Amino acid sequence: MFSLRGRLVLGHAGAVLIIVGCAALAGWWQLSRSLHGQLDGALLALAEAEAGILVATHGTPVRVHDTPSGNVPSLTRLDRLIQIVDLQGRVLARSSNLANGTLPLQTALQARLAAGETVFDTLPHAGEEPLRMVSLPTVIDGRTLAVQVAGSLDDVDHTLQAAGLLFAAMAAALMLAVSGAGLLLTRDILRAIDGLVSRARLIGDASLHERLPHQGTDDEIGKLVDTLNAMLSRLESAFMVQRRFTADASHELRTPLSRLRMEIEVTLRRPRSEEYYAEALRSCLEEVLRLSGLVDQLLTLARIDAGTQEGGADTLPVAMMAQAVVGRLQPAAQDRGMRIRLDIMGSAGGAGVHPALALVLTNLLDNAIKFSPPGSEVEVTVYKAGDDVMLVVDDQGPGIAPEDLPHIFDRFYRGAQARAATPGMGLGLALSRSIVHALGGSLGVDASAARGARFAARTRAVYPLQ
Repeated sequence: MFSLRGRLVLGHAGAVLIIVGCAALAGWWQLSRSLHGQLDGALLALAEAEAGILVATHGTPVRVHDTPSGNVPSLTRLDRLIQIVDLQGRVLARSSNLANGTLPLQTALQARLAAGETVFDTLPHAGEEPLRMVSLPTVIDGRTLAVQVAGSLDDVDHTLQAAGLLFAAMAAALMLAVSGAGLLLTRDILRAIDGLVSRARLIGDASLHERLPHQGTDDEIGKLVDTLNAMLSRLESAFMVQRRFTADASHELRTPLSRLRMEIEVTLRRPRSEEYYAEALRSCLEEVLRLSGLVDQLLTLARIDAGTQEGGADTLPVAMMAQAVVGRLQPAAQDRGMRIRLDIMGSAGGAGVHPALALVLTNLLDNAIKFSPPGSEVEVTVYKAGDDVMLVVDDQGPGIAPEDLPHIFDRFYRGAQARAATPGMGLGLALSRSIVHALGGSLGVDASAARGARFAARTRAVYPLQ
């Protein structure tokens, strides 16, 4: 198997060979046409001249005028064979250089001459050299004669052979020159690529901060380096997020496990009363439930990240889903002296949405209840937005600090106010956004609200509900 450099050089040389070969063949063919055309033109001109003399001297014996007046040999006639025949094939006159030989006059040629047609023939075996012959019909005193003039093709063939050798030599030289230039060019180009490959092999997960060297040019190599460096930046960001996620998950798992272990160890140090054991078990159960919820959310996030979260579930009415979530969380709101108001606008309630949006609305409402003061109201609004459905949750809490806003959807992120005010793991908003994005929607927060925070989830819907 050839290397990339070898394939480029061979492909380049092959393309050049085809182009040069076609050009050489076209040039040779054009030269052949020109040489044969010149020969045919010279033969026809001599035949017409001979026929003109015959017509001018009709009534005299038919003869070939080898030598014009003045006994000066004509250079145009020395290497031409001329004969005059009638249509029965009888030779009436011939040139002196033809001696006792004759030019052929086949039956088919006689018929074409009788029809008044001027005929060109190639005679490859008529003598020592191949001949080209023209037969010109001429009418003299009511009788049709044929003036036949033949010339050697030897000079034309030798010229074409020499031209063919010249074209072949030029094509070979040009191919070698272009192949050498292509080899040098590909060597320089691939040398830069080899340098990038060698440098890229040294970049691993521990050195993702390194970048490939840029040559400072805006050509294809420069664009390739920019693209690879941008990819390394994305990989570095993804690795940092993954590492931070792993560290945060480990921390969140370690805390309830430590509490659970400490609770069990303290309980087992000495005999306890039945009430103490029951209280210890309830405390352990709370930690186990916390761990179970955390693991479930981590598994859900992992499935969404891997693209294996089920998305083909049947739709359910958004009104039914919203009413069920609000009804489930209404007691928790009442315990804090709050209430939840649900407003389903227009025909939005008849839209079908994915059941996973129930978890999204639950997380948003749970946060709104946690951060809203007693006596306040949390409003849930459902309305249509084109072919989509909007789920909006407004609370009357303290809002979101500007420094926390860029990280509000990060996994395990909890602002200082959230850590001080309420317990939690910092996965609810991250999980909600991942679910909405997996369903082809979007989840955003409005920090410009005059009071509290507004979370708006936009999701695809089915109209009408099926």
